[in-house]
Amino acid sequence: MDKSEVEAFLSQEDEQQIVDAILEAEKDTSGEIRVHLEATTEKDHFERAKEVFHLLKMDNTRERNGVLLYVAVKDHKFVICGDSGIDDVVPDNFWNTTKDIIQDHFKQGHFKEGIIEGVLMAGKELKAHFPWHPDDKNELSNEVSRG
Repeated sequence: MDKSEVEAFLSQEDEQQIVDAILEAEKDTSGEIRVHLEATTEKDHFERAKEVFHLLKMDNTRERNGVLLYVAVKDHKFVICGDSGIDDVVPDNFWNTTKDIIQDHFKQGHFKEGIIEGVLMAGKELKAHFPWHPDDKNELSNEVSRG
């Protein structure tokens, strides 16, 4: 699989709708959400997601409240994970519930919808635990990144 297949995974319009969902999800929270796509990885997908988390400097947020949705397109695998700040406060079943909803969409080939729903669920949880303050700034890009 080459990069063009990763590019084809989402149309430009799909990608813009995901960016809009990230903006919406981050609107009332200091939390940060990123989506990262790549073709494949030789590594364990969770380990690779943690590596990407670090590469995107998501572990540098002030309140340790970044959330990453990592997708390995060719591998048909994805991981949603959060930094220690959010991980410590979300309900025990939050990550699995969110993963299941994304997976249901992905199984039907609705990739954009799955990503958007996962982003919005993460945003809702971030708002509950990390409300926006006037001195908060957007610490990370909202663009979909690619590896």
